[in-house]
Amino acid sequence: MTFGFAPPSTTSLSTATGGASRHGRLLEPSEWTSSGVPLLRNPREVVSGLHSRHSPAPSTAVIAVLGPEERLVASASFVPRSASADGWEYRNALLAGLRRIIPHDLRRRTPVRTAVLLYCRDGDERWTEEDGAWMWGLRDACTLHGLRCGAYITLTRGGWQVLGEGRGGRRPSSDSRPERLGRATAEFAPIALHTGGGAPEALRRAAAR
Repeated sequence: MTFGFAPPSTTSLSTATGGASRHGRLLEPSEWTSSGVPLLRNPREVVSGLHSRHSPAPSTAVIAVLGPEERLVASASFVPRSASADGWEYRNALLAGLRRIIPHDLRRRTPVRTAVLLYCRDGDERWTEEDGAWMWGLRDACTLHGLRCGAYITLTRGGWQVLGEGRGGRRPSSDSRPERLGRATAEFAPIALHTGGGAPEALRRAAAR
């Protein structure tokens, strides 16, 4: 099976020069595939739904939380401050997004919800150090928010790719127009979150960019 990872010589010059990766904390492809990330049953449906809701442009990250049956519970999109950030900075950005849209599940013994990350970027579908940093950040953010770490998906001009699974498609892509959401998935009920003062705050489950 081909996972679509670029060979080390094309992903990082630091290996040849002996220098450190500019992204610092990251997961190599072998580490990601061996970490037990659950497979998406219908990745195209997940990708199409997130693309329709957030219309991500290159350098946009979409963090989504899935419940049972891969039902979308919450999602939010944002543009990271720096493309050269390492996994720790990406972790903090993802964790901040999760805290805005859904309460944590740290009191549960076993995670019941799964977080997936869709990252729209330039280039092709092959793994890069930037992808490795996002993977590290996603895994750590999920641990700190009591969620199961799910798939990492890239969206490029060539289409979408679930890294580590070898599954992908041409549509949607970073250049394609979002499809219209079906009536059954267009609206979400609000989630009751609590602010620092303890007052409930109703937020939409699908957060705008």
